[in-house]
Amino acid sequence: MYKRGVVQVWSLEQPDWHCKIDEGSAGLVASCWSPDGRHILNTTEFHLRITVWSLCTKSVSYIKYPKACQQGIAFTKDGRYMAVAERRDCKDFVSIFVCSDWQLLRHFDTETQDLFGIEWAPNGCVLAAWDTCLEYKILLYSLDGRLLSTYRAYEWSLGIKAIAWSPSSQFLAIGSYDEKVRILNHVTWKKITEFEHPATVASSKTIVYKEVEKSPSVETERLSFPPTRALASSLFSTQSKYDVSQVPVSLQHIKPVADRANPKMGIGMLAFSPDNCFLATKNDNIPNAVWIWDVQKLKLFVVLEQLCAVQSFQWDPRQPRLAVCTGNSKVYLWSPAGCVSVQVPMEGDFQIVSLSWHCSGDSVALLSKDNFCVCYLEREEERTQPPL
Repeated sequence: MYKRGVVQVWSLEQPDWHCKIDEGSAGLVASCWSPDGRHILNTTEFHLRITVWSLCTKSVSYIKYPKACQQGIAFTKDGRYMAVAERRDCKDFVSIFVCSDWQLLRHFDTETQDLFGIEWAPNGCVLAAWDTCLEYKILLYSLDGRLLSTYRAYEWSLGIKAIAWSPSSQFLAIGSYDEKVRILNHVTWKKITEFEHPATVASSKTIVYKEVEKSPSVETERLSFPPTRALASSLFSTQSKYDVSQVPVSLQHIKPVADRANPKMGIGMLAFSPDNCFLATKNDNIPNAVWIWDVQKLKLFVVLEQLCAVQSFQWDPRQPRLAVCTGNSKVYLWSPAGCVSVQVPMEGDFQIVSLSWHCSGDSVALLSKDNFCVCYLEREEERTQPPL
């Protein structure tokens, strides 16, 4: 509860156990778990410090000078190390801590004008740090703070907007404001290819799935008065399906407002599938489309053209299956076998703005502004009907 500067913790296994952390006059702007689930990290107002609270020993540790940036804290996948972006004496630094006892392991300055974010490679060996969008610059550091490489694609234009590591740590995808994704390799840290996102898809080897509305079909025998809630919901909700479009296909392209901050342009979202085979991207200039690239062939594989602007997408952690939401009451699932549009059976106006897979891949949480629901998917061996 940010306004009160309070964090509350409950135990699912011991209902009587309860913890309350009050930051008092220092205030609270961010809070997160440590990877071991035994510590809570709170960032105070004005980013004066990060307070590390131990739920086991009730001890407290402090980390000074955290930087107020988009992605200022990053944990390695194995949970052993934490990197923190810092700002002191008008310069950017990164500190690496050991999560077991919060001791400082390394502290080094970064060659950035205004450090914007940091992210570990999944193998925990390389830390990527990138500069503000005013300058295209990404730096790659080893665990002991050595600068391994610096990459710059161009100068004098808006730069990096989003990055994503492949699960194998072999590739680093960099999305930028020039509507391109550049892929770096982990051996030389040089570009191996770049993916463009034009408004017209012309290749005959690319499959374009277009979402189209379809009128609900209700059997007359099921009609009753007054209608049941489920029946009323199906009658008045607009259902949709996917058609395969013939190429070339022209996608809806918007022109960003040039005189405002954070223009709606460039690659704002990108994510690798868990098997390293696919990369999903979104170009903010073409808000209704999701681009899926074949990483093995380094070519565009599929484009999903939605009726509404794409809000979020996320890969199933166990298989190449992508869930997409567009701010309506449907969830869209794509896999190499095809794609499907599923109406969520919720009462009222349930607008899905983000989603999150369970680590098992058996369920996905669908979140609206005020509510959420959990969608359960049948396993492959149990399936006799469509995927949901």
